[in-house]
Amino acid sequence: MAGNKRKAEEVSNGPKRKSPHACLSTTDGVDLTKDETAGVLTLKGEEEIKVTGYSFGAVKAVAGEVVFNTGMVGYPEALTDPSYRGQILVLTFPLVGNYGVPDDEAKDEHGLLKYFESNNIHITGLIVSEYCAQYSHWNATQALGSWLKKHNVPALFGVDTRMLTKIIREKGSMLGKIEFEAEGQNSIDFIDPNQTNLVAQVSTKEPIVFNKGNSPRIIAYDCGIKWNIVRYFINLGVEITVVPYDYELSEDFHEFDGLFISNGPGN
Repeated sequence: MAGNKRKAEEVSNGPKRKSPHACLSTTDGVDLTKDETAGVLTLKGEEEIKVTGYSFGAVKAVAGEVVFNTGMVGYPEALTDPSYRGQILVLTFPLVGNYGVPDDEAKDEHGLLKYFESNNIHITGLIVSEYCAQYSHWNATQALGSWLKKHNVPALFGVDTRMLTKIIREKGSMLGKIEFEAEGQNSIDFIDPNQTNLVAQVSTKEPIVFNKGNSPRIIAYDCGIKWNIVRYFINLGVEITVVPYDYELSEDFHEFDGLFISNGPGN
């Protein structure tokens, strides 16, 4: 990209050529060749940067902070990671959706969802290069697009995500918004999610105890804790009590042998 300043422009002259994978009819009956709703991702900066793509999630205008993830696999875990609350996630790996989404109701022996990092999708929106609608995996029960629509999360494919990543790496995380050209869709203002209490949105509302009666006893403050962190403590054989981020500890601190504070969303 030439220079540090960029004029407001359409980074692409419209959506990229649709992925041949995306044009296949999905196993749940959706044919993207008949559902080509165009959407626009706008990045806020000294000059706005706009990129256009095709919808494969909910047709809904949203705004948030635009960040990227370079992982080759693991989108079900990334999308349910509370750390991404309020963020529009750009995936740099070029092909997304080819292994679908596993059962989103299956739980393990501890009552935690088996294949996800929390009980909800936390991203605000998703941007990918190529979307594979026809998934193939022994553990999949639904297409990524179907899962996103069920949770009312918008997503675009046909975008040069590596170009976006270069911009974000150069300028740092940026505010952005996704808007659609579909009839009845209104525009939306930019929103800085870091101005809200994101931790309160993702934290548990009541204390939850695992391995009750075991020792040592650990209290874990949920500021956006992932289920795999909880599983790690469970597998160590300790009693772990997951509490809300604002839990008052003054009276029962002596009952615990250790304190853990999780990571989470926001700055």
